[in-house]
Amino acid sequence: MQETHENRLKRMVMRAGHRGMKEMDIILGNFARSELAAMATVELDALDALMEENDQDLYRWVTGQAQPPAAFAGLIERIAVHAGAR
Repeated sequence: MQETHENRLKRMVMRAGHRGMKEMDIILGNFARSELAAMATVELDALDALMEENDQDLYRWVTGQAQPPAAFAGLIERIAVHAGAR
């Protein structure tokens, strides 16, 4: 059975806010609660892929301590701006 759009958003919000690293729980959780409903399917796909990355790398990318992979650069910038990290 295919996941409904509503269930996908719920799953992604839960996953974004319960990552294991408190800082990323806050950053991604707040972003997801605020932005997911307005995101296009392709953007949701990118965020799903991004959430496969480990928290330490995500944190360094969002805070500008390391350069993110080109495929994630735009999304990372959007998350960083939302978090006030940039």
